[in-house]
Amino acid sequence: MRVVSRFLYGLHKQTFPRTITVQSFLGSSPIVKSDLPKSPTFSASKLKFSEIEQTQLGFLNPFKSNLALKLRASREGVGLIQETKESAPTPITKANDGSNSFAELKNRFLSFKKHKYLENLECYQQLAQAQAPKFLVISCADSRVCPSYILGFQPGEAFVVRNVANLVPAFENGPCETNAALEFSVNALEVENILVTGHSCCGGIRALMSMEDEEKSSSFIKNWVVVGNPARSSTKAISSNLSFDQQCRHCEKESINNSLLNLLTYPWVKERVAKGLLSLHGGYYNFVDCTYEKWTLDYQRSSRKQETGGFAIKNREFWS
Repeated sequence: MRVVSRFLYGLHKQTFPRTITVQSFLGSSPIVKSDLPKSPTFSASKLKFSEIEQTQLGFLNPFKSNLALKLRASREGVGLIQETKESAPTPITKANDGSNSFAELKNRFLSFKKHKYLENLECYQQLAQAQAPKFLVISCADSRVCPSYILGFQPGEAFVVRNVANLVPAFENGPCETNAALEFSVNALEVENILVTGHSCCGGIRALMSMEDEEKSSSFIKNWVVVGNPARSSTKAISSNLSFDQQCRHCEKESINNSLLNLLTYPWVKERVAKGLLSLHGGYYNFVDCTYEKWTLDYQRSSRKQETGGFAIKNREFWS
């Protein structure tokens, strides 16, 4: 299966206002402050983290209001929208053709244009000039786990790449869409946080756990998810007495840790982490009961454990 990636627009960087050692779990570090001016935040919901850093939407030098630009942007379509406040969108259901689905998408787009874009026109025009997100988010392509919807990222706050089972291959695996996004976001955009976020009931992890040892396959999916083989092996070693569903649940989290360690195989990632310029975080969204776990790789303590294959985490939290 083709790796799916999606990139969000960016914005100017600004400031985000216990340590345990384990074998199977992994936050944040201080963020470099910006001396550029800020302008008002979007009206949509803001990203909130309990007891950790909070992101706030920031922008480049403020533009003056441009009436002509507003008139041009609002010339077509907006009059069709009669909503005065946000409401739950009409679900897109399967149909014999795509006309109904795209009619709903059209309504959603025009609603976005009227209630978000035009009401924050100067902000969106500034975002069109450049991007400087604080986060790189590596998430699963699963339609149920959009990170911007779950964590409230606003345009410009996160550079997002999505693939099957939210996997990060090791540096020696060679080029792919995921590490191309990793290279650009770390070296060009200089993100300050990488968040690898997994989820419950992951089909990619089930495919990984269903594979036989040394299995050869022509399946694109299976040839991709083998990136998580170390997580599969460790899961089998310590949870062989559990049911298959329980093993998959364990591997969903273990694969996140495996990806965090794989991130350190990239020289330019490891260098920035070692200098304290970049922090590596893991996250796990359980959409069955709507909870989220978050943790941070403790690089300094983990470095001392590399010979034994262990690692340490800090700032572990459970949001419910």
